[in-house]
Amino acid sequence: MMGFLLRVVITAIGLWVASVWVPGVHIDSTSTLLLAGLLLGVVNAIVRPIAFILTLPITIVTLGLFLLVLNAAMVWLVNTIIPGFHAPWFMPAFLTSIIVWLVGWVASSLIGQRGFERYARRL
Repeated sequence: MMGFLLRVVITAIGLWVASVWVPGVHIDSTSTLLLAGLLLGVVNAIVRPIAFILTLPITIVTLGLFLLVLNAAMVWLVNTIIPGFHAPWFMPAFLTSIIVWLVGWVASSLIGQRGFERYARRL
């Protein structure tokens, strides 16, 4: 459970960075930011695998580049569900998905896959 909450916070940090760097992306409040991070995690866990299976032929033909479009679609889906999260069209959602991925990648390399196990004491 702690690992999931840590991932939600990391995703929320990525969304915050995107709201600062990407023009057009705006988040109304901190609670909306955390809710968007939570919902993006749930969407990526439930909806994204189904969408991946359905778009597998396109993904293979494009050598995996269609996954970027799929990630942007997941951000856009969160945009349509949460009223305080604004990514008005495809390009801001696309850039937001890249920034959230980069922040998650950097955080995972720093803290490990399951949390802070890299820094745990060895007995």
